Amino acid sequence: MTHPYLASDGPIGFAHRGGASVHPENTERAFRHAVDLGFTHLETDVHVTSDGVAVAFHDDVLDRVTDREGVVAQLTWKEVSRAKVSGVEEICRLDDLLATFPDTRFNLDPKHDAAVRPLADVLDRVAAVDRVCVTSFSGRRTRRVKALVGARLCTGAGPVQVAATLAAGWHVPLPVRGIEVLQVPVRSGPVAVVTERFVAAAHRKGLHVHVWTVDDPDEIGHLLDLGVDGVMSDEPEVLRSVFQAHGHWPA
Repeated sequence: MTHPYLASDGPIGFAHRGGASVHPENTERAFRHAVDLGFTHLETDVHVTSDGVAVAFHDDVLDRVTDREGVVAQLTWKEVSRAKVSGVEEICRLDDLLATFPDTRFNLDPKHDAAVRPLADVLDRVAAVDRVCVTSFSGRRTRRVKALVGARLCTGAGPVQVAATLAAGWHVPLPVRGIEVLQVPVRSGPVAVVTERFVAAAHRKGLHVHVWTVDDPDEIGHLLDLGVDGVMSDEPEVLRSVFQAHGHWPA
């Protein structure tokens, strides 16, 4: 049975960080723009402040994208809330973001171990479990969120499970359990990850394949031809255009 988060009439288009090439990343303005374009799935990251507030933010520090400096985990929410992304946009609390877009599904990446419990608490508090997928480079971190929230949470593969699926493409029988989706780059160094063989191996195991982060229209089209189940992009208009050309955008 397909998880509610993954239920779709075709491949899923994800606005990565809300569409980071169009509006300031991980801000309500970016997310709103993507939703207005018709996106049903948004991707963002989760950090936690020193007083336990989960925020939609990618970096460990404020320095790169805001008008302030400092390590997010060492600042209170009051201090973090004073920072403005690109000097103008507020940083989103995760609970506010989920409440602001109640009909939208979110792909969430906890960027630090300390974010695990605050993330789980938010998902329970706002009853958002069925419209969220949690993924991370740390399989242990993802498993901890699932243990706190419950088995109904959609989760993605860690590096070991991705490697096991690559091996399965060559009929090496390694188990892949406890996840619903593989979220992977097109390549990892010299290794081509997303191939016809990889996608077929994932589908044999009942797993969806989502690819990040792809902005080139020809590459997006090639991935759709391979049969992937989702593509993440910083360029929401480009992604939507290619999906429309392939007959995959909802009317």
